[in-house]
Amino acid sequence: MMLFFQIAFTMFLAELGDKTQLLMVAMTSKYKLRDIILGAGIAILVLNGLAVGLGSLISTLIPGWVIKLAAGLAFFYFAASMLDGEEDEEEGNEKNAAHPILAVFGTFFLAELGDKTQLTAITFAAAEGARHALVVWLACSLGLFAADLVGMLLGHLLKSKLPEGALDTAALLIFAAFGTVTVREGLSLFGLNEPLCWSLSGLALVCLSLVLIAKNRNASRSKNN
Repeated sequence: MMLFFQIAFTMFLAELGDKTQLLMVAMTSKYKLRDIILGAGIAILVLNGLAVGLGSLISTLIPGWVIKLAAGLAFFYFAASMLDGEEDEEEGNEKNAAHPILAVFGTFFLAELGDKTQLTAITFAAAEGARHALVVWLACSLGLFAADLVGMLLGHLLKSKLPEGALDTAALLIFAAFGTVTVREGLSLFGLNEPLCWSLSGLALVCLSLVLIAKNRNASRSKNN
């Protein structure tokens, strides 16, 4: 039992202030708390299952630069989606119930894959061996989920306290910033020099800005019509 709480507490501390905890805050501006909890919870179980089951093989199966670029593009997608119109909660909710859960799962999965918390899980799994694999998996999952739950609840609280649209704007900026930095990391892992990495990631940010401007104009025209 002591091992369980030791691992869970270590994972909780490792996740505090991490980018995925901030993403939980941002996601509350777009998705229901239930969908975020389900999507993130499933992603955490799968990620820690991979860490415990495959260990260090994860980093050899999937190149780091591919993971980073995919995560960066996912962040940009979510930034662009922040300007989407509000969906009618009564219209098609059951039909599209899996969509937000899958969206949260995919973004969280890419953001955490190869992150320090997963490396921590790999380290615990290697140190404790197969005999304690289940304990390591459950403890790592609980610690990670508890830390991200703090982000979810904080975002939910801010959503009710801040002026309308403020959290959406903050979420857009968070996703755009993470997208830029993560794309740069992916390009750097690919082997490009730093100036070129920043230039290309900056170009991606400019493209995102153009998309956002175009969507904002279309939304304004739709309202006027």
